[in-house]
Amino acid sequence: MSATLIGSVARTTAPQSALRRFLALDAVVTGGNGLAYAAFSGPLGRLLGIGEGTLFEVGIFLALYGAGVGWLAARRRPPVLPVKLVIEVNYAWVAAGLVSLLLWDAPTAAGLAWIPVQAAVVAAFAALQQLALRAASESQ
Repeated sequence: MSATLIGSVARTTAPQSALRRFLALDAVVTGGNGLAYAAFSGPLGRLLGIGEGTLFEVGIFLALYGAGVGWLAARRRPPVLPVKLVIEVNYAWVAAGLVSLLLWDAPTAAGLAWIPVQAAVVAAFAALQQLALRAASESQ
C-alpha cells in the first residue's frame, strides 16, 4: 500500500495527519466499544454468550486503552514507540479474539459473528497505522 493510497483513505496527503486520524478512529471505536461493554455488560453478555463480569472487565480495559490511543492521536507528532505498541497490542487483540473462538465454551450465534468482525476491524486499524507510521517515518 503506497503513501498516496494511505493518504486518500485518510483524506490527507500529510503522513503525520494520516497516522493521527487512524489513531483517532481507533480511539473512538475502541473507547466506544469499551464503554458499551462496561455499561451494558449484562445484556451484551447474554447476547454474545460472554460472562457479565468478563465483559465488564474487558470494557474497562478497552475504555482506558481507547483513551490512551486518543491521547496519542491528539499529539502533533505521536511518538514512534507508543504508536508501535498500539499496533502490536491491536495485532495481539486480533489473535486473542480468534483464539477465543476455539476456546470459548458457549458463544451465541451473535458472539460467533461478532468476534471475527471485531478482529477484522482491529486488524485494519493496525495495518493502516503501521503503514501510516512507515510513511511518516520516511517523510522525515
